Amino acid sequence: MKVITEAVLREEFRNSRPEIYYIPEGKILSPAGREYLQQLKIKILAGEKPKSLSKKGLSAPKGQKPEHMTHLYENVLVDKNHPRILFRGKLDSLQALVVMTQCQILEDRGSEALVNNLQEILDALRRMMRCDVLGEPFQNESIMGLNHAQLRERSHAPMKFYNIKQMILPHYSMGKVYGLLNQVRTAVRETELAAVGAFKEGSKQTRNDIIEELNKLSSAVHILMCMYLAGEFK
Repeated sequence: MKVITEAVLREEFRNSRPEIYYIPEGKILSPAGREYLQQLKIKILAGEKPKSLSKKGLSAPKGQKPEHMTHLYENVLVDKNHPRILFRGKLDSLQALVVMTQCQILEDRGSEALVNNLQEILDALRRMMRCDVLGEPFQNESIMGLNHAQLRERSHAPMKFYNIKQMILPHYSMGKVYGLLNQVRTAVRETELAAVGAFKEGSKQTRNDIIEELNKLSSAVHILMCMYLAGEFK
């Protein structure tokens, strides 16, 4: 039985690196080889590599895909209630909510600066969807001109930066815009929880980059709420 070692893998990945490594029948993966693949965050599956069903790997030939299933990536099919698909649904709904919030703010002749900040959040969510589908790492150094440390500091100490008390419960007297922003914030939190379930493998999380970014986006929306109450959006 042939052993696939770390040296064999390094040679094989010299020109390109796959998202999934298939271990053919009759071969075994050495412990060092397995650790190497895990370090590269490459999924390990047993069996021969399946042939692609299409160039983009997004659709199967007629009659190949049951209606209750959908593509997770390439030609891998899962049930439509798979945790990863549920996460993508939450992410999709969140993007739709942000767009509707922007529309309502502009319809009421609200702040274009606030709409632009929401657009930055929306752009990050769209990149996140792409990174999940394609298995790419997600990177976003700043939101609204603030790095992750600054987002956390302002979200946890709004009195210091905006003269606004922390964790003010929403009330109708605060206005429609504040209510809309709070709705976006709660949707971000729901999406983050869906991500925790979608990317959990045993005791580990495989996409901390996405989960951490959703946490930062929640902070960003909270900051927008504080800025709104502080009168910074005219």
